[in-house]
Amino acid sequence: MSVPVLTGVTGAPWEARLVAALERAGSGLTIVRRCVDLADLLAAAASGQARAVLVSADLRRLDREALGRLTAVGVAAVGLVTPGDEDAERRLRQLGLRHVLPADASPAAVVAAVLDAVGEGAPGQHAAWANPLEALPHLSDGGSDESVDLAADAGSGRLVAVWGPTGAPGRTTVALGLASEVAGLARPAMIADADTYGGVVAQMLGLLDESPGLAAAARAANNGQLDLPGLARHARQVLPQLRVLTGIARAERWTELRPAALEVVWSLARRLVDVTVVDCGFSLEQDEEISYDTTAPRRNGATLLTLERADVVIAVGTADPVGIQRLVRGLSDLREAVPGADTRVVVNRLRRSSIGGEPEQQVRQTLARHAGVTRLRFVPYDRAACDAAVVQGRTLAEVANDSPARRAIANLAADLIGATRADRRRRDRRPLLAR
Repeated sequence: MSVPVLTGVTGAPWEARLVAALERAGSGLTIVRRCVDLADLLAAAASGQARAVLVSADLRRLDREALGRLTAVGVAAVGLVTPGDEDAERRLRQLGLRHVLPADASPAAVVAAVLDAVGEGAPGQHAAWANPLEALPHLSDGGSDESVDLAADAGSGRLVAVWGPTGAPGRTTVALGLASEVAGLARPAMIADADTYGGVVAQMLGLLDESPGLAAAARAANNGQLDLPGLARHARQVLPQLRVLTGIARAERWTELRPAALEVVWSLARRLVDVTVVDCGFSLEQDEEISYDTTAPRRNGATLLTLERADVVIAVGTADPVGIQRLVRGLSDLREAVPGADTRVVVNRLRRSSIGGEPEQQVRQTLARHAGVTRLRFVPYDRAACDAAVVQGRTLAEVANDSPARRAIANLAADLIGATRADRRRRDRRPLLAR
């Protein structure tokens, strides 16, 4: 029985020859529709007409999102490129296609690739998607205008997601503090703002945010054009060993942070730096549960994808009655959304005035009783230091090195990366290099 196939190569000079060869009896494939554009291709695939598609690198608006929609309806994709067009092949592979052939390949080779792709894309599997890093160039490629230091082993960097319930518990303060402290321990680090409800990392660092670095990197990844030097260009260096991917300041731009694209960004970030700290949005609501269109963009998709891919999730709550209640409920939602996540709970803004005598003990007892949390880290409330950092657009370590809040975050960062006592002593002795 032959496999029904769609083509998205209309207009290519080699299309007629290829289709004629595949339509011969016994080829193993049946061309059920020659689609004129991407919209036609996606509509035909969604109707269940085919099990595979042949796409050209020249197909307009072909990106990771479109290929993701094909995967969602159980249609495997095979790419075809003009013979000798290395840039086109590289782009298709960076979009996630494992099977890419030159257009002059024999019909038998095309049939074999389609059958392999269909077999790999069986229900419940996504093997047809290639690891985007496999197709990336070496650092000498791409014409980067700056040096790029890789983590010791390619892809060995860690991804740390900083999340917290609604109510501004201090996610950004903790995330920025962690990233800067890791950099202070002489480890390449990056802070990324993935809050789709309006991030403020750029403002806290005194940077202009008209051109969000993370959104630009995501767009390039979605188009199959993001490589390691490209990510380095989007991730501005603000301190020695510290880069930043600024986020969207306007909430209506949330559609620019698509999960499929961010997955590529986070994979590359693991190669660019030792630790990437991501400031996430608060909401864990599964958008598709309230939408009839399951292929529509998900506003919380960036947060959910990041939490799923993170090596460690830092859950931040505020040390007051309302904040603790929100944290208890939020931790329950977090466990449901990301089962098995390595979660570390941080209680921020600890102070006696909001809880009463022995605030640390009371918070411990409450979270142990209502959330089953027995291991906590506390960040004392130091409003003066935090205000000074925001006003000056600098990190806590730059403006208040002896702040108790800064020391608490520094200890958490050191524990996350397994820093030795000698590392911590060198950090404390090292003078800060102001921007």
